[in-house]
Amino acid sequence: MTAVAHPAVPRRQLPAVLAVLVVLGMAVSVWGSKDRTTWFLETVWVLVGLPLLVFTHRRFPLTSLLYCLLAFHALVLMVGGHYTYAQVPLGDWVRDAFGLDRNPYDRFGHLMQGFVPAVLVRELLSRTSPLRGSRWLAPLTVCACLAFSAVFEMLEWLAAVTGGHSADAFLATQGDVWDTQWDMFCALIGATVSVLVLSRAHDRQLDRLGVTRSCGGAGSTAG
Repeated sequence: MTAVAHPAVPRRQLPAVLAVLVVLGMAVSVWGSKDRTTWFLETVWVLVGLPLLVFTHRRFPLTSLLYCLLAFHALVLMVGGHYTYAQVPLGDWVRDAFGLDRNPYDRFGHLMQGFVPAVLVRELLSRTSPLRGSRWLAPLTVCACLAFSAVFEMLEWLAAVTGGHSADAFLATQGDVWDTQWDMFCALIGATVSVLVLSRAHDRQLDRLGVTRSCGGAGSTAG
């Protein structure tokens, strides 16, 4: 399964189209959000990442697959920021339909926290290190995603210490004492599945960018 630009959207125009959609999504997300502080904490990655991608697009263009995944991940974050993760209506429906004891949208968010960054890490390592084609690329990608998940949990811990009960909406633990462990486990599963399912499609798009497969030197991009 390959995420590529729709025929009606040329590959070169895809990043701009996705950027506009993300900006519109951010406007809708912040409008009427349940808690502005929680919204900011959940979407700060989009607020930082989008300008960075725009600024580096010409000098360091990413694959279409990665641009699409990043836009989808931004949508996941915006929905969680708008409602708070514990109160997303779709999650409530899934909870009620399957008899779960909690809204599972937070779990889905942490799966995405591994699934999408895995492609980002894999692309950066493939293009800036000698790891393209190496058997170490997959495990190091997963390890990097798990490390990021652990750092994120430390940030949640800091928010809990400094914010007290006011940070409950951001933490979305929903009374689970093992929430931190579950979050990191979900990120691990997401990263592992991403590497297993998307690596071939990702390699094809890296080939189109001119990224070398040699393990003897750092990966490079033509042009």
